[in-house]
Amino acid sequence: MSVKAGCAELLYSYIDVEPVCFNRGFYTVDVRYFYRITADAFIGTARPVEVTGLAVFDKRVILFGSEGSAKVFASAGSDCGRDPQQLPRTNAPIAVVEAVDPLILGMKLMDVCECRHCDCGNTEIPNAVASCFPEELVTGGDTHRLFVTLGQFSIIRLERDTQLLMPVYDYCMPEKECPCDGCGCQEDPCELFRKIKFPVGEFFPPNSTPCKGNSYQEARSCGCC
Repeated sequence: MSVKAGCAELLYSYIDVEPVCFNRGFYTVDVRYFYRITADAFIGTARPVEVTGLAVFDKRVILFGSEGSAKVFASAGSDCGRDPQQLPRTNAPIAVVEAVDPLILGMKLMDVCECRHCDCGNTEIPNAVASCFPEELVTGGDTHRLFVTLGQFSIIRLERDTQLLMPVYDYCMPEKECPCDGCGCQEDPCELFRKIKFPVGEFFPPNSTPCKGNSYQEARSCGCC
């Protein structure tokens, strides 16, 4: 009859990078997020039943990753044949996705006959994602679908290896010995403790917004008290 939102967990994200043909140096990054959604289903006046399902969302971004056409070879290949992971490849950028678990913004229970055609198609589920559920996922024959609106915070960037010129110095070996012999010149621990600054930030959380006024009312209005 109705559902109540539980929690959402990001299980895996599949990333694919392809160059943009009409704009050199730019790449399309296709990300497919796999979520585990937990909700409480109410049937009449009985106690709610916890249901768990899979949600999938696709996102595409276009980022600049510069140009590179050099072929890259690695010496970590297999000794008994060609290793597919170590075949020569171009130095294309690598896409990295940083994401946190999403927020459930809304849920809607719909009959299968009311779903759009593109929403009812089954998606290929990786074995690693399917193994995160205690039971086998139901991909057909159901009468209701639960549509979830999620709020996802993520950072998508492109990375590539590059050569940098860094100043390098030779190994520096100590030429003098410590003048302290035994425990005669050890510093007083109390004097050492007095030189340490009191860690105010460990006892009081930092203010998110600095106060511009000096009065108590202005401090309360900006959330500093």
